[in-house]
Amino acid sequence: MTATLRIDFVSDISCPWCAIGLAALEQALAEVGPEITAELHFQPFELNPGMPPEGQDITEHLTQKYGTTPEQQAQAREAIRQRGAGLGFVFRREGRDRIYNTFDAHRLLHWAGLSSTHPGGLQHTLKKRLFGAYFTDGESPASHAVLLRTIADAGLDVTRAGAILEGNDYADDVRQIENLYTDAGIHSVPAIIINERHLISGAQPVSTFVQALRQIAAAPADAQAN
Repeated sequence: MTATLRIDFVSDISCPWCAIGLAALEQALAEVGPEITAELHFQPFELNPGMPPEGQDITEHLTQKYGTTPEQQAQAREAIRQRGAGLGFVFRREGRDRIYNTFDAHRLLHWAGLSSTHPGGLQHTLKKRLFGAYFTDGESPASHAVLLRTIADAGLDVTRAGAILEGNDYADDVRQIENLYTDAGIHSVPAIIINERHLISGAQPVSTFVQALRQIAAAPADAQAN
């Protein structure tokens, strides 16, 4: 008998550990399938909601935010690159040049997640394209040109996406969802919430995700959901 789990993946485009966490979760789902399947929903979280569209130099940003030195940042960047490589995700060896505002990307992801409009996991596809554009290709997720290209690559309506970017569609929805998760105590990402009650924090190893998915799927129905 197949168990279907709802998974809310709370994350930001500018978070490298979110890209790693998604790759690990995908591998875990492949391992537990077909007895366990998942409905993935990507939820917005902004690590730097006040970041201007033009962004900030990444070394300057990390030094100001975390007090790390360029040498420490280089070590962390290499560890992230190697972890990603082990999961099949490519981070540029030189890392990111800048960090950018991601609010418009989240608006597009929210639109792409409207299942009645986009059945078949196109939100998932868009999320992966956005991670690739930023971390692999070194492009700005605040750039409307980059966003529209990822929309096209994901098979979504470029004309409608352009209209969303030119206006304020879904801005209130995204802010409401962000507030929902922060009010619930989520202040770091990735945060993976299964069946709206089981929280897995951070980019866990594939084996950890596999164990959690199997345990939750095997639990009685009244223990899986609210």
